Amino acid sequence: MSTQAPTRRTRFRSRAAAGLTALALPLAALVGLASPAEAATSASATYTKTQDWGTGFGASWTVKNTGTTAISSWTVEWDYPAGTAVTSAWDATVTSSGNHWTAKNVGWNGSLAPGASISFGYNGSGSGAPTGCKINGASCDGSTPQPGDSAPSAPGTPVASNVTDTSVKLTWAAATDDKGVKNYDVLRGGTKVTTTTGLTYTDSGLTAGTDYAYTVVARDTADQTGPASGAVQVRTTGGDGGGGNPQPGSTVKMGYFANWGVYGRNYHVKNIATSGSASKITHINYAFGNVTGGKCAIGDSYADYDKAYTADQSVDGVADTWDQPLRGNFNQLRKLKKMYPNIKVIWSFGGWTWSGGFGQAVQNPAAFAQSCYDLVEDPRWADVFDGIDLDWEYPNACGLTCDTSGQAAFKNMMQAMRAKFGANNLVTAAVTADASTGGKIDLTDYAGGAQYMNWFNVMTYDFFGAWDAKGPTAPHSPLTSYAGIPQQGFNSADAIAKYKAQGVPANKLLLGIGLYGRGWTGVTQDAPGGTATGPAQGTYEQGIEDYKVLKTSCPATGTVAGTAYAKCGTNWWSYDTPATINSKMSWAKSQGLGGAFFWEFSGDTTNGELVSAINSGLN
Repeated sequence: MSTQAPTRRTRFRSRAAAGLTALALPLAALVGLASPAEAATSASATYTKTQDWGTGFGASWTVKNTGTTAISSWTVEWDYPAGTAVTSAWDATVTSSGNHWTAKNVGWNGSLAPGASISFGYNGSGSGAPTGCKINGASCDGSTPQPGDSAPSAPGTPVASNVTDTSVKLTWAAATDDKGVKNYDVLRGGTKVTTTTGLTYTDSGLTAGTDYAYTVVARDTADQTGPASGAVQVRTTGGDGGGGNPQPGSTVKMGYFANWGVYGRNYHVKNIATSGSASKITHINYAFGNVTGGKCAIGDSYADYDKAYTADQSVDGVADTWDQPLRGNFNQLRKLKKMYPNIKVIWSFGGWTWSGGFGQAVQNPAAFAQSCYDLVEDPRWADVFDGIDLDWEYPNACGLTCDTSGQAAFKNMMQAMRAKFGANNLVTAAVTADASTGGKIDLTDYAGGAQYMNWFNVMTYDFFGAWDAKGPTAPHSPLTSYAGIPQQGFNSADAIAKYKAQGVPANKLLLGIGLYGRGWTGVTQDAPGGTATGPAQGTYEQGIEDYKVLKTSCPATGTVAGTAYAKCGTNWWSYDTPATINSKMSWAKSQGLGGAFFWEFSGDTTNGELVSAINSGLN
């Protein structure tokens, strides 16, 4: 995102192998016919869904010896509806025959003394709930069905009606049973929300603009449950119009979270909350996924989904365990979204370092879009992400590399992305702010791509910096032109005007803010336009420094073109302050823009004063 993004770091770690022998084999190799049930014993089995990411879930069973004598082994059986399956398991050997699933103890956890219990877990696909549970041949709740008493049939697939922002009415056809149906369990996402004797139920207290899946399970007079009904998918009305797409009158306040920040910067998802920023934003762009080999790819697997978080680093104060299905930033973002359900998270691919792969990828836009969709919607983290952002620097122009894909390549890519991701996911892009005559905006059909997109993150920063080692000094994020600006068209106002002139709607343009400064050393002149001898020293990289450092180490001494600048000793820096951000937000509103975004969270103060300025300025 920043044109001088830090080099990405790759970390590897070894997982503990204990207890994971069964997972080393494909589940298919373990699948076979279940053994005959063991003789009934005094035991119970309790099911718990531990995680739910929409297309999949994590779950566990707890087996307890409720009798007075020891148990030497145990077998738990249950049924899943078609489309729901166990994909990996631990602390039990799990097999299946059709939709019937059987879990047997492994060698070390079969013996249970009276009152003792043991748990095993697994990951699954689908959204169904288990039914017909048996433990060592008896009902999992300890009751024993009478001989010849069969379980009820599946009810009819529920039909949704009267859908509102916060409620939905469900109606289903009755199940049948040889002794009679007593009641029905209504399940939302596999979790029971009510038990009713009727054939209809209105579920309330829902979130606007949100997807839900419902099934119904019947119970007979012996308390046996039958198979679940088919699932009905329901999306409540209202909200933000689907997947985070801003509606008229709404304002986007989006910040980038850089995955490498968890290393040297020691900045974690938790800091978004502790700084107070989480309540002041609407979206997070997670940076970056890679673009390589014509596909979207993981950027840093350790930071993304493997790093084990301690309690003090975790969003909710709960430490990760060695065997949980998802860890790292993805799990922390999941926790943040649970605490702040208004936040949408978008996975950003590319960036300065990884833009070189787009040229190959767009040679087959449909295949590229499919690869991105498969990764973003991976069942392990599909619930974390609400869309995709493409940070191509720059289509049909020169950036890290020079691309010659043609003026239509960007439009074709976005058309393919929208076709694959559908209407309910966000599709966005970070784009150039080069409004010079014949510059990067002119070389690409951004207006053609706009019809398939939710918005553009216009990178209205990094116009000038110490890559021009001798200067002239200039603000890296000028809002407007000014006398002596080193390059015509290198300012926010000209960039926004050019996009509008090309045909991009104003409400699909976001103004970019950098939470950092760019600077030179060897400067004698306080005003912009001075000469320099090279880049000023920065904490992580020459010529760039976080706002949280500059506000005290080199306080602003002036303002030019809507951006602050500062001279301290022989160093000269430009950066945005709460005051200049407030002015820029007022300008964005006057232009009818869709909002603003920033790069990136870790540059702000511990109390998030720049994010607060963006929020208050746009309100």
